[in-house]
Amino acid sequence: MAEQNNNQQQDVNQLLKVRYDKLHELQENGKDPFVITKYDVTNHSTDVKEHFEEMEGKEVSLAGRMMFKRVMGKASFCNIQDLKGRIQIYVARDSIGEESYADFKKYDVGDILGVKGIVFKTKTGEISIHAAEVTLLSKSLQILPEKFHGLTDTDTRYRQRYVDLIMNEDVKDTFVKRSKVISTIRRYLDGQGFMEVETPMLVSNAGGAAARPFETHFNALDEDLKLRISLELYLKRLIVGGMERVYEIGRVFRNEGLDTRHNPEFTLMELYQAYTDYHGMMDLTENLYRYVAKEVTGSEMLTYGEHTMDLSKPFERITMVDAVKKYAGVDFNEVKDTAEAKKLADEHHIEYEERHEKGDILNLFFEEYVEEHLIQPTFVMDHPIEISPLTKKKPENPDYVERFEFFMNGWEMANAYSELNDPIDQRARFAAQEEAFAAGDEEANHTDEDFLNALSIGMPPTGGIGFGIDRMVMMMTNSPAIRDVLLFPTMKSIDK
Repeated sequence: MAEQNNNQQQDVNQLLKVRYDKLHELQENGKDPFVITKYDVTNHSTDVKEHFEEMEGKEVSLAGRMMFKRVMGKASFCNIQDLKGRIQIYVARDSIGEESYADFKKYDVGDILGVKGIVFKTKTGEISIHAAEVTLLSKSLQILPEKFHGLTDTDTRYRQRYVDLIMNEDVKDTFVKRSKVISTIRRYLDGQGFMEVETPMLVSNAGGAAARPFETHFNALDEDLKLRISLELYLKRLIVGGMERVYEIGRVFRNEGLDTRHNPEFTLMELYQAYTDYHGMMDLTENLYRYVAKEVTGSEMLTYGEHTMDLSKPFERITMVDAVKKYAGVDFNEVKDTAEAKKLADEHHIEYEERHEKGDILNLFFEEYVEEHLIQPTFVMDHPIEISPLTKKKPENPDYVERFEFFMNGWEMANAYSELNDPIDQRARFAAQEEAFAAGDEEANHTDEDFLNALSIGMPPTGGIGFGIDRMVMMMTNSPAIRDVLLFPTMKSIDK
């Protein structure tokens, strides 16, 4: 086996040497492709194919990567791949000239070519370009994965996304759709009167979510800073300042593990709307998800794995207490205190920490018994106050807050509040978070004095929501892992 691998490496090295030799020959003959700075492209491959009737017989100019070549004496065929697809090129010596044809025969799969020629259809009916001019725009000095086996190793695909995009058309389609998801969200929110803003990534106090931050040091100020874990607290400051509808789509950073649904840096969209509550956020979420699904996939039915989610019907709305009662058979309205909640947890073999209170135990029951059943779009409302430090209490029951999480496919897709705007209550909640941190909760929030000052100036009643863009894209593209929708996911470094 070692000898076989060694022979294969020698073969690869020889093929690479041939490519370098070809480049040196081009340079010596004054045909260095790397001195070319531009190429005028008039059309993409799909433009020609989709509008063949009107383009037949017309001259077009395309550019892309050569993915296939077949030389047949005085005429050859190749395929060019551009952003939108592939198209066949017919290259004849009599059309491009003897010298150019001799050069073309030496070009390699992977080279980037510019082609000018006439649109026509071959005898077999394939729409093609009859080349009048072929220009080598960039010489590929590496070898693409073998055609029939492609690039299938997931680790290599994620590390070398540029090769993945070249070899796997469905991967490129996923990221085209990701871009469309984000532009569609922007279009919808802009149409609803929201303003897109940008807030700091480097912060002295990373709050707004239950997560451990990444820490760094700012040399100029000799000060330790953190990378933000959410967008919330700065966006709320803007609501205080009179910007009534704001949103931000941006990267946030959480110092946590890697799995199919988590990456330490990911894209979050948060929006805040003055003079509404979490019911208003439910309506907005329902309308937004339907709009994005229809625009990106062409349907309000989403298929993910073995499940089909119907976004055309009104989304189910259920309280967390009722959901736990429905799926676990435990009614937390009948649970008197934390001691009784912990006893129930013991009976159901649910692990908890000593610091946990009744509301924390309710949430653990929800995670254990309920989440996996929430396949169809569902709003889970009215969370316990213990797990919601930035949310308004329900006036009729202050043990719970006006919060919902949006679920599909058993996943949390969004998190929303009637935002807490009482600075006195907020200070008390921060104090409780500080106690939780002292008791060992590394994801607890810390007191943010500037945010409290903003609240004391006065924030109107406000609804807010946070969407995980990456999970949304996973759902819209039927992608099994978050790394499949991140162009460059976080990877462990390879020892050099």
